Amino acid sequence: MLPHLQDAAVLDLQPLLQKALLLQTPERLLSTLVRRPPLAPEVLVAHRGSDRLLGLSVVRRLNRSGSCWAVEELRLCRGALSEPGSPSARQVEGALMREALHRCPGASSWITRVATGHQDRLALLREQGFQPLLQETLWYWEPDPAGAGLPAAVPPGDDLQLRPLNHRSASLLWHLEQATCPAQLRQLLDRRIEDVLDQSEGRGLLWVDTSRQQAVAAVRRLRNHRLGPAELEVSLHPGWSHLHGPALTRLVRQQAGGLSPLRLRSDSGDHEREQWLSDLGAVAEGEELLMARSVWRRQDSRQLSRQSWRLDTVLDPFKPRRRPVPTPLQRGVGSHHGSQPLGCPHALGSGR
Repeated sequence: MLPHLQDAAVLDLQPLLQKALLLQTPERLLSTLVRRPPLAPEVLVAHRGSDRLLGLSVVRRLNRSGSCWAVEELRLCRGALSEPGSPSARQVEGALMREALHRCPGASSWITRVATGHQDRLALLREQGFQPLLQETLWYWEPDPAGAGLPAAVPPGDDLQLRPLNHRSASLLWHLEQATCPAQLRQLLDRRIEDVLDQSEGRGLLWVDTSRQQAVAAVRRLRNHRLGPAELEVSLHPGWSHLHGPALTRLVRQQAGGLSPLRLRSDSGDHEREQWLSDLGAVAEGEELLMARSVWRRQDSRQLSRQSWRLDTVLDPFKPRRRPVPTPLQRGVGSHHGSQPLGCPHALGSGR
């Protein structure tokens, strides 16, 4: 289908689609040797006949364990959908979403982002079980090249040290993200330290409190699979909001490294972050909703009963023993001598 993907709606995805096609063969070879989630994105194509493209979706795993996946692209070819006999846009989108969700059986959570004004897409996602978690503001920033080479200024009165993001400092950034990320989203993302490095392209700077050996602020460049401006993620510990200012500004400019334009995000309602971004020279360009979907799987009842039986067997020697309960004394029945002694008592059901 690659030669037929020339519609204007997906033309900008050509580099991504070619990369996915090139990685397809190595992925198949590796999957026969090692059981692991795929590295390449999953691309699904909805077509009519052999050459009429109706739409496509691109999904990608967000961690090495494969527990969290993201719907990155969901595109429709409006020209083909307007032809007589073609399915509706809602039908094509729904079919692509359902197929994508079912093709990744190991995924326990899904996330995607959608513009707040895209009501049709929001309705489709809610039908598929997605719920809004965060509302974010997108900021477009063209940094001044003159400030790229300036070193980050150490905040006065704070015992902070500037460190680059690498294998030794990745754990500090991971702990910082655990402190700044909402609890529900943190569980869905299920990130490990190696996931932080994978998603950062190894590019980042951290302010580290040397007295506690704790990262209090960080700026990293996210791995960008979409076309458009590169994205910087700014993480700031809740107890260090006073770093909004020259210290964080110089850190962001140094990490930008002369790259322009850039995109940043802020949680809607975080007025301190919004004011800082506005002072930085960034321009708000819209809002997005972070939508998430959890998949709960019920274990097989036979497997559960087998597991409980094994656990009961293992714990059997450690259970408290019950005292034997004697039976009531009764006279012997059918004895040939009237002076026969009473029957001896016996224990009933000696406890396990």
